[in-house]
Amino acid sequence: MTSATASAQHRLSAGDRRTVEFQGLTTRYLVAAEQTGGAFAVLEHELVPFGLGAPVHTHEREDEISYVVSGRLGVEINGAVHEAAAGDTVFKPRGIPHAFWNPGTEPLRFVELITPAGFEGYFADVEPILGVAGPPDLAALGAVMARYALSVDPESVGRLMGEHGLGCRA
Repeated sequence: MTSATASAQHRLSAGDRRTVEFQGLTTRYLVAAEQTGGAFAVLEHELVPFGLGAPVHTHEREDEISYVVSGRLGVEINGAVHEAAAGDTVFKPRGIPHAFWNPGTEPLRFVELITPAGFEGYFADVEPILGVAGPPDLAALGAVMARYALSVDPESVGRLMGEHGLGCRA
């Protein structure tokens, strides 16, 4: 293997990263499962002010660790609400219901480690379902969630939006 080939496998320039966007959430793929033998994946998320990133949901197989780069990250983990600022880290273990949102007037940016890898594909798989105008195809969305062993509490959307003033534009 040449050094050029080796460096290409270990370095991904900003312009080469895959990016998906839907409902105010932008996701950039920083480290893919293929690069780590499936051990972990790293994503960067950006969320608009007062945006709901995800309603209450539970991962069956993965842990998530979020490091806030800028803005504020609101989270509900097992019913407890927390707010993380730039420099803070949030651990969302598998099997524990959690949600996340941007409670602030500035865009939120955070880096997320998913371990083991696998769930990172969810964002690309739901983009064609959630990234279109109008109501989503619930059967297609349910199929994607089942494939990723993800359970979602749809009733939490209205509650979270009301309790945290989400959907408002400053």
